[in-house]
Amino acid sequence: MVKQENMTGGGEDLLAEALRWRDEGHAVALATVVSTWGSSPRPVGSQLIVDDGLRLQGSVSGGCIEGAVVHEAQAIMGGAPAKLLEFGVSDEQAWEVGLACGGTIQVFVEAVE
Repeated sequence: MVKQENMTGGGEDLLAEALRWRDEGHAVALATVVSTWGSSPRPVGSQLIVDDGLRLQGSVSGGCIEGAVVHEAQAIMGGAPAKLLEFGVSDEQAWEVGLACGGTIQVFVEAVE
């Protein structure tokens, strides 16, 4: 298990919260920064959880790509397979979502089961 600090504390606390949401009957997705290159807003291991009510906790980017990640999380909570997302300054989508920090970030999004 990756331990990291985020807006809500350590990664273990975030995963415990994701399991609590799931146990309450919500679909839950977990997004984890798995690699970075150059300047990136959050380090490897940073995590974001989202549930089917769009409750969010944690961060994978300090806000610049969260919207795109949440969009993919919604699809995954709806039954789509887990997905590796990549955002970089050379990617036109990176500018659209606000990742203009000059680096590349990969985020793996999966359902919490």
